[in-house]
Amino acid sequence: MTTPLTKFTEVVVGVIVDEKGRYLMAQRPQGKVYAGYWEFPGGKVELGESHEQALVRELREELGIEISKSYPWFSQTFDYPHAHVRLHLFRIIKWQGTPIPLENQQLAWQGWGEDPVSPMLPANQRILDALRLPVHYGITYGRHMTEPMFLEALERACFRGLRLIQLREKELERDLLIKLAEKVMAVANHYSAKVLINSSIEVAQAVGAHGVHLTAAQIMSLKERPPLSLVAGSCHNVTELQYAQQLGCDFVVVGPVQNTLSHPDMSPLGWQQFEEMTRHSTIPVFAIGGMDSSSFDRAYEHGAHGIASMRQVWLGNQTISNRFKSV
Repeated sequence: MTTPLTKFTEVVVGVIVDEKGRYLMAQRPQGKVYAGYWEFPGGKVELGESHEQALVRELREELGIEISKSYPWFSQTFDYPHAHVRLHLFRIIKWQGTPIPLENQQLAWQGWGEDPVSPMLPANQRILDALRLPVHYGITYGRHMTEPMFLEALERACFRGLRLIQLREKELERDLLIKLAEKVMAVANHYSAKVLINSSIEVAQAVGAHGVHLTAAQIMSLKERPPLSLVAGSCHNVTELQYAQQLGCDFVVVGPVQNTLSHPDMSPLGWQQFEEMTRHSTIPVFAIGGMDSSSFDRAYEHGAHGIASMRQVWLGNQTISNRFKSV
């Protein structure tokens, strides 16, 4: 059990993702703690190094590659019997050279749907869960459409690649929301998309949704995580983000980052404040507020897992990003 006074070993982790969306794993060699276990490449931060400098050095020493483009992601702490570690995660999408094992380790590219290498270091499970999380979170916009128009837009978005959906129709009374949610689930299941119901744990359970998206007020008031596979939430400040982490949320949205028609009365955070708020987050964070398909790169640069959007995802006609991958 860690405490605020716990001394952590600071570690950088490189999640290397190729153009096919595969990620690179390395097996710890004989002579190291947990020899034979698989992990993401990386290592300890040396005295006087920044996290970025440590990442460049570690991957050069371990794999013989030079990083061309990487993005900060999120961090996590883990208590091993031999050490308390704090992992600083980076997603790497461009590099020079071909990864080769320079420290007697084995390497393996992992694709989705394949049996994962085993055994895996315990700290890696949350990283794998986050990697599986789509990078575009679509929030429904149904109150401005007829139901047939809404369901047609949903079908079109899923066909274009949307795989993570928040059903946010606050004006609907419970029975009408359940009926609509059942129709949304039917479309989403056809495309293997995940659906979260905004604020109603009861409705999410009633329709067999994959999860619930909590309001900031719910995050601050709940004492335990709702019993659903996915739990997300909305945060507007550091305190709410800390509570979301303590509650065990799988991810959050933070914003508005830019001006948005859905919350015209709220002052936007701006990208710098977004980064400062989320820099030490231990769960993936989506940027929300004024986001569209051109926002991904900037969101990644400021530490976001991806973007959340309302109007653009339903009204657009471009392919929707589903997985983070090399460009």
